[in-house]
Amino acid sequence: MTRIITRLSRTRRIASTLLSVWYAYMLEYRAEIFLWAMVGLLPLILMGLWMQAAASGATAFSPGDFARYFFAVFLARQFTAVWVIYDFEYDVVDGRLSPYLLQPIDPVWRYMAGHAAERLTRLPLLVGFSLAFFWLFPEARWLPAVGDVLLCALALALAFLLRFAIQYSVAMLAFWIERVSEIEKFWFLLFFFFSGTIAPLDLYPPAVRDAAMYTPFPYFAYFPAQLLTGRPAPIALGFVVMLGWLAFFFVVNRVLWRRGLKQHSGMGA
Repeated sequence: MTRIITRLSRTRRIASTLLSVWYAYMLEYRAEIFLWAMVGLLPLILMGLWMQAAASGATAFSPGDFARYFFAVFLARQFTAVWVIYDFEYDVVDGRLSPYLLQPIDPVWRYMAGHAAERLTRLPLLVGFSLAFFWLFPEARWLPAVGDVLLCALALALAFLLRFAIQYSVAMLAFWIERVSEIEKFWFLLFFFFSGTIAPLDLYPPAVRDAAMYTPFPYFAYFPAQLLTGRPAPIALGFVVMLGWLAFFFVVNRVLWRRGLKQHSGMGA
């Protein structure tokens, strides 16, 4: 029991130190983080187009429905953004990964701490964006149920872990390929279409929508947005699919990590 308590205390100290260091680092780049958050405004731009279509009666959604949906998508994209593939590729190619391997913690925790700290830095910006949004679009105002908020928060946490696991697994190919980040560009095309970023999946053909729900993509935007806005969503299926993909990519990541370390020269590319 004493050994377990000691280990938990050590883990807490390491996590606290990593998070505080990365938070201080992210504060230095808060202007750049503001620009990253602005890039995430794309759903709100698309929202204007769909609200015009709803006003003309072209869809079953009302303008308020679209406003709430795309605002929820905006929030989901802010909390599930991942860029570990670029950091890991740079560390491998530039030789920076080697000193990390000499330290008694897996490098993945550095990347995780960086992402978590960036979320904390982004929170005040999201509050400002949200207040401005509801002031400009009063028809989008609504009060989510407590249960919907909790389900959405859980979905966002799993979605972030899943997206991190997928991107970190692909990043392992940097042990063999110099520009593995190019794969991310192809991935983004699929993400953009099937995640519900450009339109709710309810507007897609039923066969496409049903098939997409078994892929990881809808759970990065569409699924959390449906939960937050209280619209119908396959809750049980959603969480089972996310957990299944998360387990799959965890195994893939560990296999590629072990094989990649044998391939790694230790001096960069």
